[in-house]
Amino acid sequence: MTVPKAPANRNAPAGIAGRGGNDELILTNARVVGPTGVWHGHVVVREGTIAEFGEGDVRMPGAVDLEGDLLTPGLVELHSDNLEHHVQPRPKVRWPFLPAIMAHDAQICGAGITTILDALRLDDDEVGGAAGHSAQLVDAIAEAGRRNILRAEHLLHLRAELPVPNLAETVEPFTLNPSLRLVSLMDHSPGQRQFQDLDVWKTYYQGKHGYTEAQLATLAVELQERAARHGTHNRKALAKLCVDRYIPLASHDDTTEEHVAEAAELGVSVCEFPTTLAAGKAAHRAGIATVAGAPNVVRGGSHSGNVAADELVDAGVLDCLSSDYVPVSLLHSVFVLHRQTGRDLSDVFALVTRNPARMVGLTDRGEIAAGQRADLLRVRDQGDAPVVCTVWRAGRRVA
Repeated sequence: MTVPKAPANRNAPAGIAGRGGNDELILTNARVVGPTGVWHGHVVVREGTIAEFGEGDVRMPGAVDLEGDLLTPGLVELHSDNLEHHVQPRPKVRWPFLPAIMAHDAQICGAGITTILDALRLDDDEVGGAAGHSAQLVDAIAEAGRRNILRAEHLLHLRAELPVPNLAETVEPFTLNPSLRLVSLMDHSPGQRQFQDLDVWKTYYQGKHGYTEAQLATLAVELQERAARHGTHNRKALAKLCVDRYIPLASHDDTTEEHVAEAAELGVSVCEFPTTLAAGKAAHRAGIATVAGAPNVVRGGSHSGNVAADELVDAGVLDCLSSDYVPVSLLHSVFVLHRQTGRDLSDVFALVTRNPARMVGLTDRGEIAAGQRADLLRVRDQGDAPVVCTVWRAGRRVA
């Protein structure tokens, strides 16, 4: 897996509990999910950082008895559409940004996600909107962080639709924001990548917007013409902008080996949701880290007919899972894969903790190890679904 280089100033935490506290936190009688295995033991946190860990219980005043539950790293989410659902809970309904962000944050934290890259779209769709809308939303997230009212740490992922005119110029101001951790090159035009099958595209947009057949036919022509006019230029210009500024770059919905080869040439380091096994294998050969959907794992397959995530797992070419449109699927998918494959729980947890963190240059979190930020979860395995009992971020309880 290739880990992109990130400038030092992009590692600064933001929001609630970003600095950690001075109190010592001792967590004992836990099944600790470490980077190389699971053991019964304890973890000691000082000033928001993991200071000590080991086997056996610690019997000291103030130690928190986890009663044999799992103690895991906090989850790291690279691609979540969840904020959009809170900003626009119904078609043509725009919710005030700050309460929408707070509701989104509470749901994310409750799902065990302690670091999230909020995926904001730059396109002409009424949800994603133009750059002005997205910039206002980014400002609102930053304001929530300044007010110290966020439980998880919120960073930024820009989902850039390539057919949008002047895309690189639109993205450029966002690259000055130290919270920007990932930019994805996307093309959801009919006939492209995820929507190579026009019937799949029609089903998606009819369900999302209620378009008639006549409206879909007109829209398909408009989108295809726009993609032909702007797509190639924008892909190259935006890739150069991100590579020059050390911002990790993702391709999206790669379908063919040619798509992956193009991505590698442009400096892409993350392959989001390859739609075929061939594309996933090609990304692996090219040293590009792959991301699959956790809902795909939980459901047992892709909702749009693409490659099943377990096929990527069986082929040994999956590096990361993303909750995409269902936050609770991220933790759930770990236990599904653990039971289906028999892989050690620590290996599967890496797909949602250490690996995604390293893919976007976050080296200070993602595993239970000395010196790592104490983003931790107490998880109870209920058999059919895991339960998040407690969440600590930088050593402070946030849920």
